[in-house]
Amino acid sequence: MVKHRLPRFPFDYINDKADEYNESRWMERNQKRATKLSIQYLFDEKLNGSEAHGIQTGVSSLVLDLGCGTGFSSEILVENVFTVIGVDILPDMLLKAREKKKNLKYKRYLMLILADINFLPIRANKIDNIISISAYNFIIHGKENYGEKVKLLNDTAKYLSKILKRDGRIIIEFYPKDDQELTIFNNSFTKNGFEGFMVKSNPKQKSGQTFLLLKKRM
Repeated sequence: MVKHRLPRFPFDYINDKADEYNESRWMERNQKRATKLSIQYLFDEKLNGSEAHGIQTGVSSLVLDLGCGTGFSSEILVENVFTVIGVDILPDMLLKAREKKKNLKYKRYLMLILADINFLPIRANKIDNIISISAYNFIIHGKENYGEKVKLLNDTAKYLSKILKRDGRIIIEFYPKDDQELTIFNNSFTKNGFEGFMVKSNPKQKSGQTFLLLKKRM
């Protein structure tokens, strides 16, 4: 079996690397699989509890795709009848997503924005749900100091809570590198208006593929 390493940010997402990423069947398969699983997690009974009235489907439900990259995740979200705002900070990646949009049957339900996750041009209480596939851990790229990481994650969680509607959900699929990193990501949400739980591909590993299933507290 061939082992695939995780891409390095931003080096494996720019210039010719963006083309390689976009043309990788392995990457497309894994990104789309994670997106489909994330959609299922939006409706998870354990997360929703007895009050699932906040869950909506259909084009009136607005989903923010954080770190949409070349659009693999946005494609799946639109196909599942969501209105989608795809956001990415890298122009080379977003260009590929725009090319994909041209071929979508429901292209009018996809908007693409070049922006930083931490500085989104979105007003308060406008987003129904948020999904992020293999991108959220990159927001602390370049931050070596523990305190800087904690502050940035806390600020981002507060902002995401602000733009989410009441009962809004967030499903994050990411790859923490160790126990400490996993803890500060978890704490940033639990301390800033969210509740939920974690699902890991390998429960015995602190690193590796991890899903955070989060719900905005009332």
